[in-house]
Amino acid sequence: MLAGAAVFVAAVVIAILVTALQAAPASEAATRAAQLSAAQAEPDGQPSAAATGAPGAGAEAQTGTIYVHVIGEVVRPGVVEVKTGTRVESIIHAAGGATDAAVLASLNLAREAVDGEQILVPNAEQAAAAGGALSGASGGPVPDASADGVAGGTGQGGLVNLNTADAALLETLPRVGPALAQRIIDWRESNGPFASVDQLLDVAGIGAKTLDGFRERVTI
Repeated sequence: MLAGAAVFVAAVVIAILVTALQAAPASEAATRAAQLSAAQAEPDGQPSAAATGAPGAGAEAQTGTIYVHVIGEVVRPGVVEVKTGTRVESIIHAAGGATDAAVLASLNLAREAVDGEQILVPNAEQAAAAGGALSGASGGPVPDASADGVAGGTGQGGLVNLNTADAALLETLPRVGPALAQRIIDWRESNGPFASVDQLLDVAGIGAKTLDGFRERVTI
């Protein structure tokens, strides 16, 4: 009788030990999962970008792209896709590089390109035409040229092109200062290219009198 009771007690003890050993790994796994979740949380309790897999604002800025139309004296003219903030020099390289006929001195190679613009890499004749239109007797370098062979942002006859001109060029217009020039750029970025000169009246700060003061000096 005593021997049978001893065997029964031993069996119960063994069963308890086996159950405890099986429960331990599950408990340890749960603890590790809780620790990992806490480590991936931000100080304010919100999940971090690493935990959620969502890219941060910095990653978005670094991966942004723009499209630029490169024409003229390059090996592969056409539309190139580059990172936001890419300089004109790198864009020319992306188009296969300049040809032997290119006159790079007429371009601002250090300028950051903007989405949707067109860059003409001119030959000697085109560079001379651009210099005559903008630099006069000085013969100095001129801004980036566009498809019509004169500086980017200007049209035929040296008119300021509302759809391609940068802030500095817009500020050459009568009664257009830095703030108003930026509003013109903001308007076209939000609404697309100007379809007519009269659309400038939709830009805050430009009335009929202001527009009449430089109407003959702008184009689209």
